[in-house]
Amino acid sequence: MEHLSDELLIESYHKANELHLSQEFIHLIEKEIQSRGLSHKIRYTS
Repeated sequence: MEHLSDELLIESYHKANELHLSQEFIHLIEKEIQSRGLSHKIRYTS
């Protein structure tokens, strides 16, 4: 995931939620978002 741009990571998070992908996968994206300090750019749904 470290190869994704910040923008693509955020888009991936929203798409994963939209497609109701596994919560484990969404949680991995959330952890990466938090580690990059981008939490303010999303609204958590889990």
